[in-house]
Amino acid sequence: MDGIAPPLMVSSGLLPAGTLLESLIHISKEVTSIEKIPFLQMKNISTMMRRIRLLSSLFEEIQETDKPLPPSSILCLTELFSVIRRVKILVESCREGTLLWNLMQTENFSNQFYVIVKEMAKALDILPLSLLNLTADTKEQIELLHKQAKRVQIFVDQREIQRRDELVQLMVIEKNRKHKGFIDVMRIRDILSSIGLRSPSEFGEEISKLEAEAEKQAGTGGLIVVSNINNLISLVTLLKTTILNEDNKNFKNHEDMKKRKMSMNGRNDQSFSHSMPFNVPDEFRCPISLDLMNDPVIVASGHTYDRNSIAQWINSGHHTCPKSGQRLIHMALIPNYALKSLKDQWCQDNNIPIMSSTSESEKTNSKRRSCETAIDHISATKAAVDAVKMTAEFLVGKLATGSPDIQRQAAYELRLFAKTGMDNRGIIAEAGAIPFLVTLLGSPDSRIQENAVTALLNLSIYENNKILIMAAGAIDKLVDVLQLGKTMEAKENAAAAIFSLSIIDEYKITIGAHPRAIPGLVGLLGEGTTPGKRDAATALFNLAVFNVNRGKVILAGAVPLLVDLLTDDKAGITDDALAVLALLLGCSEGLEEIRKRRDLIPVLIDLLRFGSLKGKENSITLLLGLCKDGGEEVARRLLMNPRSIPSLQSLTADGSLKARRKADALLRILSRCCSQITNTVG
Repeated sequence: MDGIAPPLMVSSGLLPAGTLLESLIHISKEVTSIEKIPFLQMKNISTMMRRIRLLSSLFEEIQETDKPLPPSSILCLTELFSVIRRVKILVESCREGTLLWNLMQTENFSNQFYVIVKEMAKALDILPLSLLNLTADTKEQIELLHKQAKRVQIFVDQREIQRRDELVQLMVIEKNRKHKGFIDVMRIRDILSSIGLRSPSEFGEEISKLEAEAEKQAGTGGLIVVSNINNLISLVTLLKTTILNEDNKNFKNHEDMKKRKMSMNGRNDQSFSHSMPFNVPDEFRCPISLDLMNDPVIVASGHTYDRNSIAQWINSGHHTCPKSGQRLIHMALIPNYALKSLKDQWCQDNNIPIMSSTSESEKTNSKRRSCETAIDHISATKAAVDAVKMTAEFLVGKLATGSPDIQRQAAYELRLFAKTGMDNRGIIAEAGAIPFLVTLLGSPDSRIQENAVTALLNLSIYENNKILIMAAGAIDKLVDVLQLGKTMEAKENAAAAIFSLSIIDEYKITIGAHPRAIPGLVGLLGEGTTPGKRDAATALFNLAVFNVNRGKVILAGAVPLLVDLLTDDKAGITDDALAVLALLLGCSEGLEEIRKRRDLIPVLIDLLRFGSLKGKENSITLLLGLCKDGGEEVARRLLMNPRSIPSLQSLTADGSLKARRKADALLRILSRCCSQITNTVG
């Protein structure tokens, strides 16, 4: 639920009814007053707005009544606020994002709308319409909305699918256009026009958004995705330049064009860049030299440069993207064939000589490189792998012999190298980085420590590296950082590294046997940020899979913290905390400790209705375990809670197979307990 704990989990932190209703009315108006609906997801957005208008009428009518609201209605309204906020974020994403990339993700957006409507239906499940002072018309509308929301099916606009498929086909043709003739510009224009891209200014804005998306995707190592986005940029650029050329022809007479042609033919290659026509599209100019690109290539950040210019930049010792300032995670230069093809066509249309600054040997090498198989989605060519090897060896040397400043920078660059790509992680380990990084965990410099622990975390994702990290004696150092780290980020990344290592069963025992590992993780449950608490909880879960570690987790004081996290809306790790509690219930010490928490029962009952699928399963596991083997007191407390039986009955109808079985078993226990109480009273 968008990072927010289910509202029933925060019974003491619910907003007052008046404030909640004002917030609901305000956010509903924000959504329904959105004027410019995007051309994509039009039906999903308009249908969602209609639903929210109906809910807005409900909120306004409830606000006008003086009658106190029943608790379940407050909970429902709180859920609806979370749902409508998510609608707002989703619609804004549809409106403000790149239209073409959103079109490529059309099924994903449709699924998000579907999930939100289902959550709206779940929230309305607990709205007590009969107890609210509403008009018959409003009740009828909300009942109809509820029924429709429960029956809703995912809607994917087939016209968007058709446009997307056409676009993909055009991208393939454009990529190989040198061998297949000219692309159908009118088809591109029709597709772009159908999603709201019609003028050169709109094309320019879309290109900027696509470039930003490419930079974002490049940061995650998605080289294939970046390549696809660059193909989209090329298609938009093609249409933009075509229109600009048409406009230019309307303003240029034959003599002007003739003079320019004569002027161009009278210049030698060296002075060519200074005689460019005034209307050279920015997309064809190298961001470094500002000249027309002869051989456009893509760097790791997703930006395109002329090969000669960016090669000189890199050879002079720079490791960043000149345009974005982003550090390059590899130095491979990937040919941008689509843009080169567009640029060549533009030159031909404008009577500009097509030059080549590439030597025969460079052409041979380029052909050889283009034929090599991609290693993975980061190291797309053998050149990239060689670059990573050389860089890794160089940086490891700096770790070993450099000054603190140099070690800090080297650790930082290895941290970035290890962030994506399994091959990168293997190459860094082969270069001997792990022992030096382990040593740097004890550095008095907070940045060195932070970079070293994060680099080890990234390296540990590669299975073979786990063995090397453990062999380097990392656990003792990681636990030191976990408890005494100089920054919270260092502590949390140490917890994440311990979690990563604990995936291997053998290491669960080794880590659990360390006297300070489990107490350190439990401590982070109380003081960490949301990601840190989640990493600590998942690490504790991994360790508690082995029964020998469960007593240590309980002895370290984990149970009170885990129970408190169930109702901590800021932490947002309800499911993770529940999973650990369900495991701890499997030992006698855990059962005894959890039974002491009388405040846990109502929280678990609420989770049966409003938790996630996994949350419901773990909640019923806990309740069933607490009621077995001498849990008569817990059973009596369940019977005294008016929401228990309805919540369990609802779970037997709508829960997963596992949850239904356990709910049936718990209902039988409660039925026997109820009979015993009746017989005793009788």
